[in-house]
Amino acid sequence: MKEIKSIVAAHESAVQNGEASALATVVKVDGSSYRRPGARMLVTENGQLTGAISGGCLEGDALKKAQMVIFSQKSMLVTYDTTDDDDAKFGVGLGCNGIIHILIEPILPEQENNPISLFKRCLENRADKVLITVFNTQEKRATQVGTCLLASEQQFVQNPGANQVSDSFQSFASNKAKEVLKKKHSLITPLDSQSSLQAFVEFVPAPIKLVLIGAGNDVIPLTRLADVMGWEMVLVDGRSDYATTARFPMVSQLLIGKAQEVLPQLNPDQRTALVLMTHNFDYDLQIMKGLFPYTFPYLGVLGPKKKLEKLIENLETAGIQLEEAQLQCIYGPMGLNIGAESPEEIALSVTSEIMTVLSGQQPNHLKNRQGPIHIDENRYR
Repeated sequence: MKEIKSIVAAHESAVQNGEASALATVVKVDGSSYRRPGARMLVTENGQLTGAISGGCLEGDALKKAQMVIFSQKSMLVTYDTTDDDDAKFGVGLGCNGIIHILIEPILPEQENNPISLFKRCLENRADKVLITVFNTQEKRATQVGTCLLASEQQFVQNPGANQVSDSFQSFASNKAKEVLKKKHSLITPLDSQSSLQAFVEFVPAPIKLVLIGAGNDVIPLTRLADVMGWEMVLVDGRSDYATTARFPMVSQLLIGKAQEVLPQLNPDQRTALVLMTHNFDYDLQIMKGLFPYTFPYLGVLGPKKKLEKLIENLETAGIQLEEAQLQCIYGPMGLNIGAESPEEIALSVTSEIMTVLSGQQPNHLKNRQGPIHIDENRYR
């Protein structure tokens, strides 16, 4: 989601400067590559790049092709085959051992619901979305439909390109969007057995929201790292001299007050992580009481295990009996065991644990993983 936000901002800046632009999207990968389908890069006519489609290996060539697309105002599908040992023919040593298909499409401001407009709709609320991009790898010189449709449980928005696909495309898109929203994983699939068109049906989850309870100095490194990750942040504290924009410029919302006053404004959801970092036992306890039952996936408690045990005892005394499902979402002491000592290292430990939990993964060394690092987007065909 951070990449989409950056691309939207870069496009708006380009429009203000009177510059045309094109969007490059990784739509399919056979084998391995540094970036996976859904990676994007905006290219302006003066060569400004926002986002990335590789580790820096393909951007130079893609820039040239994107400028051709801007000039011709016609989409182009580009394929980079890095399975050849002689990948020096690209002028770089890619070493990815994969075939990477990149769709480059012009952004036409006058087009209704162009890709950037669809991206903006992705940012409107915290609902999960689906973006559908149609492309043709067999007939690369044919007109590429491109990013043509956005769907969620509440909306279904398409641009004129969707009407050019087929009479049954809306039904196809609706069914696949529902499938992807349910499974929460992207897929790449042919439109039908007769057509050479394929659709990248991309799951776009809401950004992670980090609710920080506490405005001490040890929270500052955590906000900096969360900002790098593109997470939304809400900061809560009862001390107005601590919870300030000057101390926390990267936080989008500051809530100052007693626990009972701020609780109604928190609204955690399935993409929310909440961390208790007040160093104030009673404040933490009131927050835990007010948020029960815990319907969000991560509640982190700073401090030793004895502190969490005491918090749970106090909840039980107050008549709140935690079931196993609620206990499973509480992490105390919070963070992965990476040998963290300093506030910056603890911030890395905590963000790593949050990312692990919200992505449904188990922490492990990638060298011990059997098979490829990434899940195959084609597995739901």
